[in-house]
Amino acid sequence: MQYAVGAPLPPRHQTQEQGATLSWTPGPGHPVPPGPPPSPSAPPHPGTGQPGAVPPGSGHPGAAGAGPGHPGAAQPGWSAPAPHSAPPVADTTGTAGATGHVPLPPGAPVALPSPPPGTAAPDAAHTAVAVLLIGPAGAGKTSVARHWADCRRVPTAHISLDDVREWVRSGFADPQQGWNDHSEAQYRLARRTCGFAARNFLANGISCILDDAVFPDRPVVGLGGWKRHVGPGLLPIVLLPGLEIVLERNARRSGNRRLSDEEVARIHGRMAGWYGSGLPIIDNSQHDVATTARMLDDVLARSLASPPSW
Repeated sequence: MQYAVGAPLPPRHQTQEQGATLSWTPGPGHPVPPGPPPSPSAPPHPGTGQPGAVPPGSGHPGAAGAGPGHPGAAQPGWSAPAPHSAPPVADTTGTAGATGHVPLPPGAPVALPSPPPGTAAPDAAHTAVAVLLIGPAGAGKTSVARHWADCRRVPTAHISLDDVREWVRSGFADPQQGWNDHSEAQYRLARRTCGFAARNFLANGISCILDDAVFPDRPVVGLGGWKRHVGPGLLPIVLLPGLEIVLERNARRSGNRRLSDEEVARIHGRMAGWYGSGLPIIDNSQHDVATTARMLDDVLARSLASPPSW
């Protein structure tokens, strides 16, 4: 998988050859710490010659002198476990690419879902899909995505790029204070993180919906990065209400999620470039969240039957 972040990830720190066993030899002035003192030797038991042997009839579990039915009696086919034995280790042979029962995502990009045998197209209501909900600030992307994920009949996750970007606390590069190398790097890092999360969920049969303000005329904040990090199976859908609607919704926001009216109008104008792009567009100016989520289902069904070219 290609990485879009400016600097590559640093290599893992290794002090020895891969797979080598680490050992430690004390240097001068660092004597080996003494081990626990040896326990006093118990006298050998008559007839065994072994120190510390349990005398018959002592009541110790498995003692030879315990009568049938006694709690300490040895049962046929049973042997006492060795002292200080390590717990059994699960056999992981033949389970490459899995941790426990959770499959790891494949290295290849996510492809479009394949239709079940004998059907023309995958069932949108029961297929594990990845949806990218695009729209300007105030379009209702997060609300619609959460409601859609809540109402699905199959396990579905909501991945918000804004939420992931704000995982960075100290040193957060707020794009509202100017788009620069730091804000771009953090955006790309968040998008790559979201892409891996989406592939991870899909590898385990869980649908996901991502939301982002993707611009049609800006390569950095564009669809190319999403296609690299998720794959061509990602289904982009544009949510684009009227300008007066996004201004009203933006006014109800707080913190760094609230933009100036001028910025909202500028973003909304650039989002209009999606018209004529071939991507499906939902105008939810007159629809509540539940209705918009149902419209999203209809658009998704059509997209699975005839995938958009992007």
